[in-house]
Amino acid sequence: MLTIKSVFLSLSFIGLLFQGSTNYKVVNRYSIDGVGGFDYVMLDDASRRLYVSHGTQVEVLDADSGKLVGTIADTPGVHGVAIASAFKHGFTSNGRENKVSMFDPETLKLIKKIDVGKGPDGIYYEPKTKRVFTNNHGSHDVTAIDAATGDVIGTVKVEGDGEQAVVGKDGLIYLNSEEAGEVVVFDPQSLEVKHHFPIGVAKVPTGLAYDAKTNRLFIGCRNEPKMVVMDAASGKVIASFPIGKGVDYAGFDPSSNLIFFSCGEGTLNIFHEKSADSFEDAGAIKTQPSAKTMAFDPKTKKIFLPAAEFLETPATEPGKRPTRSVKPGTFVVLVVGQ
Repeated sequence: MLTIKSVFLSLSFIGLLFQGSTNYKVVNRYSIDGVGGFDYVMLDDASRRLYVSHGTQVEVLDADSGKLVGTIADTPGVHGVAIASAFKHGFTSNGRENKVSMFDPETLKLIKKIDVGKGPDGIYYEPKTKRVFTNNHGSHDVTAIDAATGDVIGTVKVEGDGEQAVVGKDGLIYLNSEEAGEVVVFDPQSLEVKHHFPIGVAKVPTGLAYDAKTNRLFIGCRNEPKMVVMDAASGKVIASFPIGKGVDYAGFDPSSNLIFFSCGEGTLNIFHEKSADSFEDAGAIKTQPSAKTMAFDPKTKKIFLPAAEFLETPATEPGKRPTRSVKPGTFVVLVVGQ
């Protein structure tokens, strides 16, 4: 006969079993030469190419083998890459020169450079409007670019430093505003800001993922590190859970309802969405310190995370910070899989 205690213990055991049942672990490492800094990694699933930002260039790898396909040169302070396959155009956000490089994804050759706002960081393509958007940290706005011509369409006055963004099922773009601690919602066609949704329970939002079925936003926050679940329609906070330090990116797998957060302290936090209002912690995977950004592969269910070891040089003058540089031979893309 089952007692209340035995039922409780059984349910607890099932919960623990699920936390370890994702079976995710580091299964490979793609080595990349060079010592430059790095930020975002982007997977173009159609071409099976992985774009890895790397200082003043972008390394392009075969996503399945890790083999170097080629390099996009002359991208000073590059942060991210966006691909508009319909026009056979690619775009890089070059933070140090306040420009976007428009390139040919087949040859990786530069087509032209485009002046945008100051300090372009995150970059993404919205297929309905056929526009590319850059989150500009220096001018605290977003630049809209015609993906076919490379012409600047206009500016979204988000009044904040945008981090990761997603496109909702309503056609609006949802953008994490880092210093404002909110999600900014804007129309990619009119470039009008529609909503400012304060997060409240945590600050410094960076990583952002989305489930179109439940209309839920999954927000990774650095201050008091948390995963925050928000209703995309109302901005209501549904739930929050602790995550690792230094989160910078997020991903979602609609086939398994798993949510991923890459954290710079060296963990990949995974959560399971049981329903629109019910979530559980599925455990944390050990990756490597500095592995703060990621790309999720919907085909193989693998996750790619750039990482490196760093060297610290003591400050030469009192009051100044030590300088950090990538240790030669340590830059890799970690491949996490089941």
